[in-house]
Formats: sequence, C-alpha cells, structure tokens
Amino acid sequence: MELKVILFTMGVAFLLALIMGPLFIPLLRRLKFGQTIRTEGPQSHQKKQGTPTMGGIIILIALAIAALRFSDSNTELWILLIASLGYGLVGFLDDYIKIVFKRSLGLTAKQKLIGQLVVSAVVCVLLVTSNHSTTLFVPVLDVSFDTGWLYFPLMTILMLGASNAVNFTDGLDGLLAGTSAIAFGAFTIIAMNNTQPEAAIFSAAMVGGVLGFLVFNAHPAKVFMGDTGSLGIGGGLVAVAIMTKAELLLAVIGGVFLIEILSVVIQVISFKTTGKRVFRMSPIHHHFELVGWSEWRVVTTFWAAGLVLAALGLYMNEVL
Repeated sequence: MELKVILFTMGVAFLLALIMGPLFIPLLRRLKFGQTIRTEGPQSHQKKQGTPTMGGIIILIALAIAALRFSDSNTELWILLIASLGYGLVGFLDDYIKIVFKRSLGLTAKQKLIGQLVVSAVVCVLLVTSNHSTTLFVPVLDVSFDTGWLYFPLMTILMLGASNAVNFTDGLDGLLAGTSAIAFGAFTIIAMNNTQPEAAIFSAAMVGGVLGFLVFNAHPAKVFMGDTGSLGIGGGLVAVAIMTKAELLLAVIGGVFLIEILSVVIQVISFKTTGKRVFRMSPIHHHFELVGWSEWRVVTTFWAAGLVLAALGLYMNEVL
C-alpha cells in the first residue's frame, strides 16, 4: 500500500468536504434544518439554537466518493461503506424527524435500535459470505481464540454500543470531528501495517472528510453533523476495527468514546439507585463545562486524550 495513495485519498476527501461546506450550509439554512437544543442542557448552548444540522451528509458524501475513487471497490470496502452509510441513514431519519416536528428527540429508541440492527445484520451477512475470521485477538496478552458463531452477535453488540458511544460524544463544537479523525488515523496506520488497502483507504477518506467538516464545525460552529454524521462515523469506526481484526483494541483507540458512554451509564445507574448524580451533567464533556471549563478547553483536552489513547492502541498493536 503506497503512502501517496493514502495521502491522495485523504486530500481528496478533505477538499470535497471543504467545497461542499459553503454549498450545503446555506441550503440547510434555507430549508430551516436548524438544530433544536435540549432545554435541560447547559444554558450556554441555547445560543446555538437554529444552527444548521445534518452536516454529516458532507462527511459521508466526501467519504464515499474518495473511497470509491481510490479503491478496488471489493467486498471489504462495501462492508465498510454499508456500515457507515447505513448507520448514517438511520441518523438522517432521526435528524429529519427532529427538524420536521421541531423537537429535540427524533426516532424513538426502539425505532433507532431496529434500524441499527438491520444495518448490523447486513454487515454480518457480508462478513459470513466473505469468510471473515471469527478469531479475536487479545492485545497485551498476545492471545487469540476462535469465538465461532458467537462472533457475529458479539460484533452486533459492539456495533450498537460503540456507534452510540460515538453519538454521545457529539455534544460540543468540533469534539467528535477531532476525536474521530484521530481514531481513524490510527486505524489507517493499522490497516496499512496489515496490508489491507481498502480498510486503509476507507479510514483515510474518513479522516479527510471529518477534517474538512471540522473547518466549519470548529467553535463557533457554522454547522452541526447531527446524528447523520455521528452514527455514520460510529458505524464506520466499528466496521474498520472489525475488518482490521482490532475489535478489542477499539476500546483503547476509541477510549474517549468509551468514557463518554460510561459516564452516561454511571449517571443513570447512580440517579436511579441513590437519587444522586455523580457528574453535574452527562455525557462527561458537559460536566467539565459546568465546572467552569470553556468549550474550547474541553474540546482540545479531549482531542489530546484521544491522541494519547490512539498512540497507546498503536503501541499495543505493535505498530509503534
């Protein structure tokens, strides 16, 4: 896998997102596709009311065009694209309902779960037909074991959990765009090390797409990615971890996303069992806002944490 192909893929996706931004943002504004801010969220976020959302379309289009342009379009690439675009479609429906009905909640939890399960099932069928290995590798311990048919329900659970963890992370300007670019950058290196060109190209295209989007999403954001982007990113992240056989390593490379969803779980369990909250607000990035950190400080701190965790993941994978 030549490095120049990876760099070209990343550059093309970046430029596509950069070009589409000024075209899509005014369109979203004219269509009144504005974000509805939760009333129970931080009061400082109320000024973001009406900011165009569903900008994740920009990321997913840039991803698809760049990945298809520079790859051989084999089964591996289609598994990755179906996971990302399929989850992105579920997010799109969620965003659309929020906007049309002017509410902060779109699809019901059951409807969203069904949509995610359908996409996960399609991915698992494609994994079976492509004879994907059902062996799991445990980093550090250097142990591998074959999970047999259990692999596919386990991967379905992983896709559901990790994609929603990524979704929870999308709460501050530029937070998810930056942390996901770092995570996909790590998987680009892993895929290149494994000589998996399609996975490397897909990951590089996602890096370029989210960085191009970040130009418009950095604080103060001119556009939000919405669930269209966050679920699409989440689905793609899990899929590339599966394809590169770094399923368990995702907990390290995507450690920021794991921390975010754990903060929500801890908060809910604590409040329901004791009536007390562990954090001022969950997900945890809101907690730091409410203790006095600026939004930009929270975002850059989480980016730094993501970078450290990605480097640790690469070290554990024996790439660094």
